[in-house]
Amino acid sequence: MNGRMTTRVLRMALLATASIILAAAPWAPARAAGMARGTPEIKSMSVLAFAEDGTLFIGDGQGGAVFAVALGDDTPAAKKAEPAGLRDVEAKIGARLGTSASEVMVHDMAVHPISQKVYMSVSRGRGKWDSNWILPNDIADARVLLTIAGESIDVVSLEDVLYSRTALPNPVAGGKKHKWKEGVEQRADTITDIALAGDTLYVAGLSNEEFASTMWRIPYPFGSDVASTTLEVYHGAHGEYETHAPIRTFLPYRLNGSDHLLAAYLCTPLVTFPTADLKHGRHIKGRTIGEFGSGNYPIDMVVYKKNGVEKVLIANSHLPFLIVDPKKVEAFKGSITTEVEGYVAGVEYEYRSGSGILQMDRLNGEFIVALHRQAGGKVDLVSLPVERF
Repeated sequence: MNGRMTTRVLRMALLATASIILAAAPWAPARAAGMARGTPEIKSMSVLAFAEDGTLFIGDGQGGAVFAVALGDDTPAAKKAEPAGLRDVEAKIGARLGTSASEVMVHDMAVHPISQKVYMSVSRGRGKWDSNWILPNDIADARVLLTIAGESIDVVSLEDVLYSRTALPNPVAGGKKHKWKEGVEQRADTITDIALAGDTLYVAGLSNEEFASTMWRIPYPFGSDVASTTLEVYHGAHGEYETHAPIRTFLPYRLNGSDHLLAAYLCTPLVTFPTADLKHGRHIKGRTIGEFGSGNYPIDMVVYKKNGVEKVLIANSHLPFLIVDPKKVEAFKGSITTEVEGYVAGVEYEYRSGSGILQMDRLNGEFIVALHRQAGGKVDLVSLPVERF
């Protein structure tokens, strides 16, 4: 074997060995090849979301960027593990952080799809949360990442981790005042929700464009150009088209054979966007298919399956749980384009009792996990069986 051939064989062997190590390493999700080791400079953990391989996406609203982090949390949950649950969560988090329950504010919550541990981004500053219309990101920046497993609450260190970062082009500028929340800057809504579908990370929020409501699309792993589309929707309860209200929560979902985003807005219009229409630099109108009532923030949306049928569950600040059947969304051919009397119209849906929900995510195929503020004011982490929906 000549020297050139030997070098080639050695190089191939080293690459194969590196691939095996990467695949076997507990800290390496499937797409860790695009990451580097270091300490991410995150200004605010505004939004959390997981990929199926356990990669954590952190939407940094104040920094105008999205981070992908490999946590090394890849031990599968036991098949017969007890569902998540913890009483008086704020008090227990406060004790862990050396502060009082009255100062603890949870900004977002997401469940690791492999370990089924509950992750939360947290700040101190709930004393300023004095209005139904104020959200945690409006008044503080979450700098602490916690994980809850059983009775254990741990602070997750983001020092010396595998991560990657991508900046959002033209996020809403700092210093811009909110149009109707006194003392709040629009920068708090730079990122309102994120979701990965295939190799695309969708990021909803506000840009600095004339029509501020925006959906960014980021190829993942990061490295390619970020595309952005500004959005417009008809708000039936308000009787007008709106371009500055951001999507509050959304899901990528396939409807009638094509990919869509199913999105919920303040008060609460339900809107569909074909993802094929989300071209870079375009401004598009969504199709408003439902109005569920006024005076409400939609908090989270999850897909669950009951008796083999998929449904969409929406948690709300001032409405009960809402259940939407995707088949009824597919069958609904209309569009709400005029003011709705009584604030309710469009696609059929079901109610389920459930007030006081602060955060929600799917725990597994059997349970939904939620932060629930009880009548006495304390917050519990609870698991809700899918069967109840």
